Amino acid sequence: MAALASLGETPLADQAARGPQGMQRRRRRRLNAFRYVVFTVFSLFFLLPLYAMVRFSLEGKKPGSFSVTAWTQIVSYPGLLSAIEITLELAVITCVVVLVLLVPTMIWIRLRVRGFTRAFEFLCLLPLTIPAIVLVVGLGPIYNKIEHYNLSALQLFWVYVILALPYAYRALATGLDAIDVTTMSEAARSLGANWFTVMWRIIVPNMRAAILNALLLSAALVLGEFTLAEILNYINLQVALFNISRETANAGVLFSTSAAALLFAFILLLILSFVGRRRSRG
Repeated sequence: MAALASLGETPLADQAARGPQGMQRRRRRRLNAFRYVVFTVFSLFFLLPLYAMVRFSLEGKKPGSFSVTAWTQIVSYPGLLSAIEITLELAVITCVVVLVLLVPTMIWIRLRVRGFTRAFEFLCLLPLTIPAIVLVVGLGPIYNKIEHYNLSALQLFWVYVILALPYAYRALATGLDAIDVTTMSEAARSLGANWFTVMWRIIVPNMRAAILNALLLSAALVLGEFTLAEILNYINLQVALFNISRETANAGVLFSTSAAALLFAFILLLILSFVGRRRSRG
């Protein structure tokens, strides 16, 4: 009887293992394995060139020796600290202007004039189709007149706002699509809230992740921008690092400046992301 019972239970156990839950487990395992493989491949794709760059920048005069001469030349460059300060200020100003322009406008369009969504999306995504050199040609005469007033490189934030519009718009649009804006606004309005309260106390707190993503994308664009600043004769971090590598005969300085720029942007964005996530959770 025990043998017959065990024989009778085996098909049931196999059938249960082959049921929906068993299929979901197998799919989850396959998906996790695929994620690990993709993450490993892309990590090697990005980290190996960075390792080679840093390794060559630390190469000494003798084979197999190490030296930090290339890195000390970067630190001793006179205009580097001012370039870092200007770049950080540009990142802050650009992020603030982008959010002030996009967040209330997108919420208002989504609530009141939804038919204008496609036209506004087209205007925000238009800078993606315009090459940087074309923007420089169009903005060159304006900045030539501005130079007579001896203004600093902070005037670049107007161009950076235009360049950051497509990325910030897509991040904010994703956040708006994830929440029911109409229902939330109607509920708040029925309780006596005005439109300002609906925007800043009802909808914006539910878009924290989208706003953080927009900030990170805008800041990353400002930290890595070189073409416009170089052509318009302004010095930011990337231009300063390029000048350092151009003025020295040491080939290791070229790799050390590139690695320094990448590490600086990565660490700063990592700090911004960590602080933003921690505040949102709190």
